[in-house]
Amino acid sequence: MHELGIMTGVLDAVQTSAKQAGADKVLKVSLSVGEMTEAIEDALRFAFEALTEQREYALCAGAELDITMVRPRSRCLECGAEYEHDRFHMLCPECESFATELIAGREMQIDSIEVDIPDDETGEQEGPTACR
Repeated sequence: MHELGIMTGVLDAVQTSAKQAGADKVLKVSLSVGEMTEAIEDALRFAFEALTEQREYALCAGAELDITMVRPRSRCLECGAEYEHDRFHMLCPECESFATELIAGREMQIDSIEVDIPDDETGEQEGPTACR
């Protein structure tokens, strides 16, 4: 299950960014994941939930996870057509060429992190802040 390794890396990056921003809690993490990565959305969610229950990721406990799955999109190197397809059928629908270039679908990125940052004077929460 490579999703556990992926989510470990995501949470490490999220916690580092949240700490640098002075946050005391991560509220939401938004990801874009390409279907060509072969990561399974349900397995990513399971790994996120399991890891955020660990003391190591206490800053992320209870955070919401938003995943946008990105469909594969290719460009034909023969005729220039751009088209969406599944993971297995990359043949150009216009000219039937095999000479194609994948232009979307391999993404694995953190789009945004929403955190709570305490107010400096009173120690109270300022409210959610998005980090991009």
